[in-house]
Amino acid sequence: MAETDPIEIPVIDMVLPMLGFPEHRGFALVQLDGASDLCSLVSLDEDGLRFLVVPPDAFFPDYVAEVGEDVIAALGIESASDVLVLVVLNAGRGLHDTTANLAAPVLFNPLNLRAGQVVLDEPGLSVAAPLLG
Repeated sequence: MAETDPIEIPVIDMVLPMLGFPEHRGFALVQLDGASDLCSLVSLDEDGLRFLVVPPDAFFPDYVAEVGEDVIAALGIESASDVLVLVVLNAGRGLHDTTANLAAPVLFNPLNLRAGQVVLDEPGLSVAAPLLG
C-alpha cells in the first residue's frame, strides 16, 4: 500500500470567539456536501464541538452584517470582498424547522484565516429565523 501525504486543513484563528466558547480558538471550515454551501465549523480544541453554518444569501438575500471598525481591524479586513459571512444554524429535523441566528453571524477572512462571531447591534434580527418561510 502506498503512503499518501496527509491532507493539510487550514486552521482558522477565531480571534473573536464563538459565543459561550471563549477558550476555543482553532477551527476548520469543512464543506459537508459538494452540492450545497452547508459547512461545519469544527473545533480543533475539543472533539465533537462543531457549528453548522451557511452563507445567508440563499435563504436571506437581503441580509447585511454591518460591523464596527474594531471588528474590521481584528479580522484584518481591507475590503468587503475579503469576508465570507456565515450564519449559525440550529438544525431541526429538516429545512422546514431549521433556524438561523441572524443576530450573531460568523465573519471569516480567508486571506488571513481569521474569523469571529459578532453580535450585531441591530434591532429586529432574530436568533432563530426560519430558513423557509
